Amino acid sequence: MTVIHPQGFKGKRVQSQELISSAQNLIVALKERSDEAERIRCLPDETCLDLRRLGLSRLIQPEHFGGAEGSLEHFVDVMIPIASGCPSTAWCLAQYIFHNYMIARWPLQAQEEVWSDPNNLVSGILVPRLGKARQVAGGYELTGEWPFVSGVQPSDWCLLSGMVEQDAAPDEERYFLVPSRSVTILDTWYPIGLHGSGSQDVRVDNLFVPEHLSLSIKYLKGGDFPGKAINRSAVYRPPIYMVSGILLAAALIGMTQAMFENFLLQSRHRRALMSSEETASFATHQVRVAEVSSSLQAAEMLIRADCREIMEFASADYAPTPVERSNYRCNSAYAGQLARRAAETLWDLIGARGAYATNLIARLYRDIAVASRHAAMNWEINATEHGRARLRLPLTNPSL
Repeated sequence: MTVIHPQGFKGKRVQSQELISSAQNLIVALKERSDEAERIRCLPDETCLDLRRLGLSRLIQPEHFGGAEGSLEHFVDVMIPIASGCPSTAWCLAQYIFHNYMIARWPLQAQEEVWSDPNNLVSGILVPRLGKARQVAGGYELTGEWPFVSGVQPSDWCLLSGMVEQDAAPDEERYFLVPSRSVTILDTWYPIGLHGSGSQDVRVDNLFVPEHLSLSIKYLKGGDFPGKAINRSAVYRPPIYMVSGILLAAALIGMTQAMFENFLLQSRHRRALMSSEETASFATHQVRVAEVSSSLQAAEMLIRADCREIMEFASADYAPTPVERSNYRCNSAYAGQLARRAAETLWDLIGARGAYATNLIARLYRDIAVASRHAAMNWEINATEHGRARLRLPLTNPSL
C-alpha cells in the first residue's frame, strides 16, 4: 500500500506482521551484540541501523506517515522477542515505539516535522515536575534536567515534559518535542543493569519550543486531540498513561523468558557440588520451575487480555472510568511483578554459579532488577492508585 504525505512523501507502508517477524529474526544478532552494548553503555551502531532499516519503532505510527498503525497487542508481539535478544535494545525500542504513539496526538504540523523522515527515533522522559516552561510569543521557553532518557544518543527527537506556571489557574502539565541536537546529554549512566540503554540525563536551558511542538496533558487522556483530524484509528483513543505500562511489562516478560531458557539450558548438566546429584531431579527444583513457567504465562496472558479489552472499548468510543484507567495500569505493574518474582526464583535456583559476571543469567538478573524499578512497574504506587479508585476515592496521579 502506498501512502501520500500532504507535502509529497510517498513510500511503502510498513506492516505489523512484517515488524513482528523482523523482531523475531533479530534475536540472534542482538544476542551477539550484547557484550558491546554493555561495554559502550548505549546501543551499538549496527543495532540502531537495524531499528531504522526494519522500522520497528513504527509499529503504532500512523498509517498517514507510512506507519503500521497496529493494535496494542502488537506491543507484546514485538517487545517479548526483542527483550529476549537484548534487554537494553528492548528498553530503548519501548521508548521509541511509545513516543511515536504519543506523537499521533500532536497537530499535523508537528507530525510532519518530526516524521520528515518516518524512521526518525524519538527518545524522551515523562516527568513533568522536573521541567519548567513559560509561555512566550509563538511558543514556550523550557528549562529543566531529566534523568533516565533511554536511547537518547542515537535519537533524532526528544520528548520532554514540564509545568507551565499560570497566574490565574493551576500550573499546566505540558509536553514538548525538541530536536535531540538541542539538548545537552550528561554522562550519568553507570548502572548495574541495562547498560546498553544509554539512559543518560539531559538538560535544556531556556530552550524555545514552537507552539505546534507542544501539547497539554489534557489531550493525552483520551477523547479529542489535535491529531484526531487525520489519525482516526481506535488505537489512538485510549489515555496514554493507562496503556504505557504494557510495553515495559512485555519487555520484563521477555527478559525473564530469556533468563528462564538459559537456566533450563544450564540445568541439563548441572550437579550439586556436595552430592553430585543432578539438580533437575530435585522435586523442589521441579516445583519452582513450574511456578516460573506459570508466572510468565499468566503475566503475558494478563497484558494480552487487557490489550484486547482496551481496543474493544476504544473501537466503541467508550471513555474508561477512573477505576478502569487505574486497573489497566495496575495490571501492567502486576504482570511486571510476576516476571520479576519469577526472575528472583531463578536467581535462587541457579545458586552460587550466578555470582559469576560471565554467567548470562547474572546479566539478565541485573537487567531485570533495573527495569522493574521503572515507575510504571512500581507495584505499590500503581496498586495504591487502583485501590483508591476501587474504594471510590479520587485518583492522585494527575496524568492518569
